[in-house]
Amino acid sequence: MASSEIDQKFLGKLARLVENENPLLSSVLFKILGLSINLSSQLITARKQRRQDGSSANPPLDLHLHIVWLSREGLLLLDQYVLPSATLKKNVELKILAYKLLASFYHIIVLFHNTPPVTTIGTNTPEGQSTTSVANASDKGKKVAKGDGTYDHDASKSISEGGPVGPPPGFGPQSPTAFLMKPGDYLPLAQQCFQEAIQLAEQHLWGSHSLRLSVKTEYAAFLYECIHDAEASRRLAKETISEVYEATEGIDNDMFNDACELVTVLGKMMKRGLGSNNTLRSKGHGTSNSGSQGTPRTEQTEAQAPVTAPPGMI
Repeated sequence: MASSEIDQKFLGKLARLVENENPLLSSVLFKILGLSINLSSQLITARKQRRQDGSSANPPLDLHLHIVWLSREGLLLLDQYVLPSATLKKNVELKILAYKLLASFYHIIVLFHNTPPVTTIGTNTPEGQSTTSVANASDKGKKVAKGDGTYDHDASKSISEGGPVGPPPGFGPQSPTAFLMKPGDYLPLAQQCFQEAIQLAEQHLWGSHSLRLSVKTEYAAFLYECIHDAEASRRLAKETISEVYEATEGIDNDMFNDACELVTVLGKMMKRGLGSNNTLRSKGHGTSNSGSQGTPRTEQTEAQAPVTAPPGMI
């Protein structure tokens, strides 16, 4: 995601690269780097709390709001400063990184803010916002919002004569993050950004380039978590590893270590959604040539094969 250590390395490197030529762009890239580091810790905290409290537990409201706010700020910085300045003629890596970060921030928005929700990581109504707590406040004789966003008819006339007054942010039927970003379905936009980033990466970067691997690794995660297309996610992970093996360009030690790390992650993604015996959990996923039902024998063999470093990278 946007908090990827590899993306952060490229942010720092490119910010220093353009520091003399474009100080404003450099400062914005450093801001996005700091934002990304902050967002990384927030996402790790949210995932740890999910594991401790259960798979269906929601992150605390303050953590939920902070993640959405950081993602929104990242989108604004990219849209207003980075994307207009990033061109393929000046810096190919900066252009691809900008589109990759754009897709990453929308990926987070889809996970924590999308309407309708695509996952249980973030929900539109966090715990603690129940209508019972709001209803109890009506005993004080003051005008308060009900659970449906309307007001009690027994409230004072002075407020009603002034027109309808909506509930404060987070206490109405809408998402508590609605005051940060307009509620809506960001899934198509996120997928479009990923596809544009992948197209640029495939055109201008070689198969073992760590930035290209970073784009495809997160898109494989996006397909699995948000699109819920496990087969496409596994297929993309397998194809990306094959591209690394086929690459003939030389890379430095730092990029070599990043590529090995991402190949390991992609190898695990090839097995996501598979059972303990590497058979598909869902039904009706193809038949073998011998007529037996289930996953084809060749697909099982490939999924079981260990992931090793590409030739020349040992």
